[in-house]
Amino acid sequence: MSLFRKKSISILLAQAAESEKGLKRTLGAWSLVALGIGAIIGAGLFVRTAAAAGMHAGPAVTISFIIAAIGCAFAGLCYAEFASIIPIAGSAYTYAYATMGELIAWIIGWALILEYALGAATVSISWSEYANRLLGGSIPYEWCHSPLEAIKVGSVLHHGIINVPALFILILLSLLLIKGTHESATVNAVIVVLKVAIVLVFIFVGWKFINAGNHTPYVIPADAAPAMKPDGSLYSYAPFFNHGWGGILTGAGIVFFAFIGFDAVSTAAQESKNPKKDMPIGILGSLLVCTILYILFSFVLTGVAPYTDFIKSGKEASVAYAIDHYMIGYGWLATLVTIAILLGFSSVILVMLLGQSRVFYTMSTDGLLPKVFSDLHPKFRTPYKSNLILFVFVGLFAAFLPSNIAGDLTSIGTLFAFVLVCVGVIILRKTDPTLVRPFKTPLVPLVPILGMIVCAAMIVGLPGTTQLSALGWMLIGLIIYFGYSKSRSKLGSRGKVVQKSSVLE
Repeated sequence: MSLFRKKSISILLAQAAESEKGLKRTLGAWSLVALGIGAIIGAGLFVRTAAAAGMHAGPAVTISFIIAAIGCAFAGLCYAEFASIIPIAGSAYTYAYATMGELIAWIIGWALILEYALGAATVSISWSEYANRLLGGSIPYEWCHSPLEAIKVGSVLHHGIINVPALFILILLSLLLIKGTHESATVNAVIVVLKVAIVLVFIFVGWKFINAGNHTPYVIPADAAPAMKPDGSLYSYAPFFNHGWGGILTGAGIVFFAFIGFDAVSTAAQESKNPKKDMPIGILGSLLVCTILYILFSFVLTGVAPYTDFIKSGKEASVAYAIDHYMIGYGWLATLVTIAILLGFSSVILVMLLGQSRVFYTMSTDGLLPKVFSDLHPKFRTPYKSNLILFVFVGLFAAFLPSNIAGDLTSIGTLFAFVLVCVGVIILRKTDPTLVRPFKTPLVPLVPILGMIVCAAMIVGLPGTTQLSALGWMLIGLIIYFGYSKSRSKLGSRGKVVQKSSVLE
């Protein structure tokens, strides 16, 4: 069936060999590890940790991180195999095109918009929160929050209008990406060193401020007292997914956002110097480093401040809040942390925008999206038009949506892509068992199946409204595919040419 027509591995490898005509190969293994860490350590760690702990998992958010890491590890092994076989831009979209056909590839490509575009939007919102804190709250609430957010100050309820700082950082980084991938990677590498250093300092200094009482009970009980929300209402822990193991599972789905980034490494495969060796190192290396840091960080954060604080007072800029209120004498660290986090968020947005533009680049070269998304700058050889269009698209989400909605949608889009990548490894092992695999996922089909199960469980744990919103997004994508992309597919066009030639003969 034409809906499931596949792009052959030979065609993909031929595209990879034509790198001198397209994207520059400038990234080595350690640049890719830094790229992954740059995407991973950011809003997920500094903001989503507090959200998951305060609303669902409590101190047991460390267990949520372990569950999320296990799912990522299984998926990461599958990504590493694909990235070593098919070293071109496009990530999960490209892998699906080779194993499950065009329709599934389109669905994944559309889901990746939730991951990268909304991921960039989510982090830019968090960047805005920390920037305002660094400026002493001088930006009025109305101009740095979504219209869907409100806060009660005394008897007055303030509503957001538009998030201006989020738009500022998005346009700044979009212009940097247009300048070039090598320049962007260099900036990212410097930022990675700074933010990893600040995470280590917080863990080391914060350890001696841990209050054992904040870790007791470790798992939120069903009868936990309600917590106060920013608008003055109460937040209940009674629902199944707000306490106990249900809360831990939901927390895993939320903090899963913190791991998004290692797969963004695979979108830069066509810009890697030696992708067959470097891609597995970049993907798995960045995932391992960040998992260790995450567990230690979340343990310290929930030990320093009670998890209920993160519902209201510590919701925004939670790490700096914990330092200011519970680590007396370390005010300087709060300022340093805020600066480092702002830089860290910047690198995450950078990598997310890079990943999204490279997915669009590949989908455009396949004919599934308009040519404008694959037009390269005559001097910089970057998809500059795509970067500018993405700024407008991502900017709308950043300006008018709160971070929790955008963050949950990002997680569900990524989890769905992970499930299909795991399926793809199993399919390719059966359909092309003799294919040269520089890196092989161990224990197939066990590892891919476990990856599918863990990621699917985290999807189930996410809020029902998020699931419905993601379903609506997918329906929009199918309408675009059948209304535009299917008839313009280059793979489909090649099939028609072959059919005509056979008739003439």
